Amino acid sequence: MNFENYAYTWLILWGIGAFFAVRLLIGYLASRRVSNAADYIVAGRRLPIYIAGASIMATWFGAEALMGASAQAYRTGFHGVIFDPFGAVACLLLSGLFFIRLMRRAKYLTVVDFFEKRYGPAMGALASAAQLLTYFGWTAAQIVAGGTVLHALLGWDPLWAMIGVGLIVTAYTTMGGMWADTLLDFIQMFFTAGGITILFLYVLQASGGWPDAVANAAVLGGNDPFTLLPSAADGYLGYQGCLGTLYWIAAWMTVGFGSIACQDLMQRSMSAHNEATSVWGTYLAAALYFVFGVMSPLIGIMMYGLQPDLPANELNGLLVFAAMKYVPPVVAAIFIAALASALMSTSDSSILAGASVVTENLLPRIWPDMDDRRKLLWTRIMVVVIGLASIGIAAAITNIYKLATISWALLLVGLFVPFALGMYWRKANGSGAVAAFLGGFATWLAGLVCLYPTTAETNTAEGEVDVINAVWDAVYISSAPAVGVSLVLMVAVSLLTQRRDPPRLLTDADGAPLPLEKRLGWMAPKDVW
Repeated sequence: MNFENYAYTWLILWGIGAFFAVRLLIGYLASRRVSNAADYIVAGRRLPIYIAGASIMATWFGAEALMGASAQAYRTGFHGVIFDPFGAVACLLLSGLFFIRLMRRAKYLTVVDFFEKRYGPAMGALASAAQLLTYFGWTAAQIVAGGTVLHALLGWDPLWAMIGVGLIVTAYTTMGGMWADTLLDFIQMFFTAGGITILFLYVLQASGGWPDAVANAAVLGGNDPFTLLPSAADGYLGYQGCLGTLYWIAAWMTVGFGSIACQDLMQRSMSAHNEATSVWGTYLAAALYFVFGVMSPLIGIMMYGLQPDLPANELNGLLVFAAMKYVPPVVAAIFIAALASALMSTSDSSILAGASVVTENLLPRIWPDMDDRRKLLWTRIMVVVIGLASIGIAAAITNIYKLATISWALLLVGLFVPFALGMYWRKANGSGAVAAFLGGFATWLAGLVCLYPTTAETNTAEGEVDVINAVWDAVYISSAPAVGVSLVLMVAVSLLTQRRDPPRLLTDADGAPLPLEKRLGWMAPKDVW
């Protein structure tokens, strides 16, 4: 889908340029409010609910939820987007109910702080490595998506388009940190949510209205477009029996469980001005994400009815195509500019999350007496390093879904079980956590190798293997048993090593025992404001 000859490309470019300029300006203005690492990483813990909730929603409303979900729904319907948005909504609800309140109470700066306090330095180092690998991949996925938009509009070489997007994101994140990030998220959410709503309404109108759109709904894969359950005839995404069931379970768990222990979600929750705000901000984000997130796959399903012959290798640009074809030029310009802004919003969040882990959890191991001024400087340096590294990864691996899905699978198989049991099981210890982490990863990798011949056979047409889809399927299917192994090892090793490795108390950022009463996010919203 190349639109360089589109008559209103200039208008879209003006819109994108305006968004970029505003982002850089806010980055500069926010930098004047940053005096220490807490200001830079968690915005001084001053965020009100409307900014906290909007920021979480906008952060996650990126490449997968927009461009990826519409393209995947065009192919497979709701089956293919259980991961995101449905799994993402489940993650936000589970986090708010079971984990967010304690994390805010502990006043950590990073999610790795929890693993270090609860399990010791070895698990802290493993958690840091997993977070970094995740955010390299996730940032790269957003940069690829942003480059795809510029490539479609201007016909630029995709590499130079990705470099441009990556450099701008790195620049304003370096200046303003979390203050710039959250303020921009709050502004951008209105444009993105409003834009996707307007696009949905125009595509719905072109489809003949809701009754006709539902009655005529179909997808490339031929299955029921709106079902979330495996079917007796088709299984789940082409897999029957046990493999199909494992794939369906993994589809819910990958983001639904895997993203619970991610830095960007906890970072925003820990930036809220109190516990009630952090909990209800997460619930608000879940509601917003569901309402606006489901529109993208619905557009994908309706677009198949309107344009069933689109080239499969160009579906990542489906939303851009729909906006240019069915929406008035001025509105299309605003939407596509907001889309580019949304992709950058997710990019800056993931860059900052990775940089925070390095300066808060890795550098102190080799520089224990680092003062707050140097810590702030090194956080900014690492923003630049991670931004540039992610540009390199994006250039090497240009598939949005491959980058994003592998990223969340890393956290699911390695960190979810130690995180959840560390919060709720007093006998969980460092030995059990390390065993769960390593065992989960080993099982995941072994499952990937063992399952690939089967997934390759399923993804073969005319003698050609679709390697990307075969690897993607194997990654997801193998993650389900990996979580089971991680859970068994966590419990067994913890129980066997209680005397040699006594469990640590759950403590706050200052090392004081963390009060555990009223840990559930089941609370009245009266203290939010």
